[in-house]
Amino acid sequence: MSSSRPAIQMVDLRTQYLAIKDEVDAEIADVLDTSAFIRGPIVGEFECSLAGYLDIPYIHGVANGTDALQVAMMALGIGPGDEVITSAFTFIATAEAAALLGAVPVFADIDPRTFNLDPSRIEELITDRTKAIVPVHIFGQPADMDPILAIAEKHGLAVIEDNAQGVGSTYKGRKTGALGTCGTLSFFPSKNLGCYGDGGAVMTGSEELYQRMKLVANHGSARKYHNEVVGINSRLDAMQAAVLKVKLKHLDAYISARVAAADGYDALFADNPAIVTPYRDADCTHVFHQYTLRVPADRRDGLSDHLKAAGIPHAVYYPVPLHRLPVFTDGGARWGSLDETDRAAAEVISLPMHTELTEDQLDYVAGAVNEFLAEVAV
Repeated sequence: MSSSRPAIQMVDLRTQYLAIKDEVDAEIADVLDTSAFIRGPIVGEFECSLAGYLDIPYIHGVANGTDALQVAMMALGIGPGDEVITSAFTFIATAEAAALLGAVPVFADIDPRTFNLDPSRIEELITDRTKAIVPVHIFGQPADMDPILAIAEKHGLAVIEDNAQGVGSTYKGRKTGALGTCGTLSFFPSKNLGCYGDGGAVMTGSEELYQRMKLVANHGSARKYHNEVVGINSRLDAMQAAVLKVKLKHLDAYISARVAAADGYDALFADNPAIVTPYRDADCTHVFHQYTLRVPADRRDGLSDHLKAAGIPHAVYYPVPLHRLPVFTDGGARWGSLDETDRAAAEVISLPMHTELTEDQLDYVAGAVNEFLAEVAV
């Protein structure tokens, strides 16, 4: 490993902003001039642009990715006693949205290569209370959607794609988020398409479902003071839409930069048998929201300490799978065998991944990882 220590961030939002500063500042200035801060025209402009990019007819901006999941589930009529099959190897929001509605999260095991729902483990968990399957395109790698959609069709279930980490990825030539009954997005700042605060969106190919989702997100009202159903207050504000409108124009370039960084890491780890680099399905494009390694479980914490000492930011997504969190271990969820989920939680570690990574930074990070794992790489 090089003795010099480059400055490295897990996500470099400032450098990215400086590259598009003039564009972003101009759009924000327009919002300030018009003072149309709530559902202003720029929100609609962004929604239309994003719908075109994802090749899906209907998109509605909401306040954040968790709200997007809740709005989608409410619009689909998911409520108390219903069951929603999803992954335990994800951020809690996916299951939390169901639990908030009184529904029961049901956790299926994952494919050890992709960390996504294993379609072969879904059908055994379906009951007469099951209403939806929620695949998560984790780390930017699309889930295997064809068999998931076939299972859903066979059993009359909705499919809600949690695309918070996968925006811009493709599955067999189609953009993720546009494959199921509906899809959800998060625009949290660290996401591949991130705003400068909170934001999210729901999307669908069904006009009827789109109208229901809009209704739910606006206090259950299509016309002011004429509330039709119980809803919530969830809106994408104009300032965030201004940022997203600009960043959407650069999203493909951002994805290319992430893929190039992942290629660099892959090459630097190629000769280390102690490391399993991210799997890339030939039918998909991986957009690398995270670059996540699998390493020997008994070395993972030591590697983390080694990286800290070297000044290298990193993270474990996710150290505690959802079925082992107190909120679910005491009831309110069910699951079958989750051996692969537990194994992944013990072995994964994510390295710096963003659009501004340099060759020197990649060399330094990979050098530190290889240095620590050299003694087991025999």
